Amino acid sequence: MCGIFGVYNSPYASQYAYLGIYALQHRGQESVGIASADGEEIYAIRKPGLVLESIKREDMFYLKGTNAIAHVRYSTAGDPGGLNAQPIVRDLSFGKVAIVHNGNLVNYVQLRERFEAKGIKPRYSSDTEMFLLLMDEGQYVPEGVDIHIHDRHILPRIFYMMKEAKGAYSLLILHEDKFIAVRDPYGFRPLTIGKKEGALLFSSESCAFDILEGEFLGEIKPGEILIADRFGIRRYRFPHRERIAMCIFEHIYFARPDSFIFGEEVYGIRKELGKQLAREDDVEGEVVVPVPDSGVVPALGYSEERGIPFEMGLIRNHYVGRSFIEPTDDLRNIKVLMKLSPNRSVLKGKKIIVIDDSLVRGTTSRRIVNMLKRAGVKEVHLRIASPPVIGPCYYGIDTPTREELIANRMSVEDIGTFLGVDSIKYLSLEGLRKVIKDPEDYCDACFSLNYPVLEKETCMQRV
Repeated sequence: MCGIFGVYNSPYASQYAYLGIYALQHRGQESVGIASADGEEIYAIRKPGLVLESIKREDMFYLKGTNAIAHVRYSTAGDPGGLNAQPIVRDLSFGKVAIVHNGNLVNYVQLRERFEAKGIKPRYSSDTEMFLLLMDEGQYVPEGVDIHIHDRHILPRIFYMMKEAKGAYSLLILHEDKFIAVRDPYGFRPLTIGKKEGALLFSSESCAFDILEGEFLGEIKPGEILIADRFGIRRYRFPHRERIAMCIFEHIYFARPDSFIFGEEVYGIRKELGKQLAREDDVEGEVVVPVPDSGVVPALGYSEERGIPFEMGLIRNHYVGRSFIEPTDDLRNIKVLMKLSPNRSVLKGKKIIVIDDSLVRGTTSRRIVNMLKRAGVKEVHLRIASPPVIGPCYYGIDTPTREELIANRMSVEDIGTFLGVDSIKYLSLEGLRKVIKDPEDYCDACFSLNYPVLEKETCMQRV
């Protein structure tokens, strides 16, 4: 789950990219990078850490040109450190190319072995470089596709890359004077389009346009390729697709609530998830308490539906990042204590209904429950605004093995005992699907084990 942002045709391209990727910081906190292009050269910086801390004033002077792409990284495969920070820039047979990627390839191992057998040594341990090597390896034109004259040297390489790459990818690419946006045929990861004056903006989420006072235009469709250059804007479609499979977890957790993705407002979805959870529940409680920040909106819906007062019983320190996307359990556990404090004035002696968006490993929730009990809460009833996570995600969320998933190892009753709660209840899978428009167009494999695309040996190692 990374964040990507791009700017085409602006004299302030690198500055806009900096601000845009800052607005997507919630999607990754391990590294940040920006690449810019002036039509002749590509300039790139890649650093570990957060946007505001890592990118310096002198870096912005180095990033010349009217086109730029940027990335914040949350590792799911490959080295979680700075080595695999993006954008990745590589000299290929048809010129220099820079790329940023949100998603995960399920056939990374097979592709890497294929290139190594040909004597081509990848420089990185993440899957993003495979896109560049595939573009360099071959060309392919789907039957019936009419290619614009100015795209004939690059588009067949993009089509070949899409034919060979399996899994989830939203990509932004710089090549010469061209800006290219690509979304995989399943549409796993979001990719939105906006504009500001004469510039085009591209972002994982629409919320990043607001910081630039940009206008939201729409989304790159599943399987779509957009190419922009001085000759105009062309849009193509990769024709091979079995189904659409947008990631349901984007609506549940990852996207910011003020974003528009997959044709829907995230805030409205999350609030309705809370209402649906309330319709399925009858526990008695005195206050509804969200786990901030991702539990706030479903808790509002739950409170509204059941008529139980909403209170901020947990106060968050906003200078601490998201615990779920920390790469190790130890770091996740420490951050829980750093970022959340009990509000004893609304908790002591109360029967509380705690609302969280999801329950993946259980370590964070267990510490929160202990904290609430120490604050004098009489009863804790945990309610989860999504179904039990029983399957690993192979498309860009860090749940690589079933052993890490608490719902795969324990019954709901045993989970409640482990967490120390008085009761626990999840939103049903049927209830989730009721809330989502066109649920058949979503991937909910983490809840249903219905995987849209898999390889025999899926690359989900984190080294």
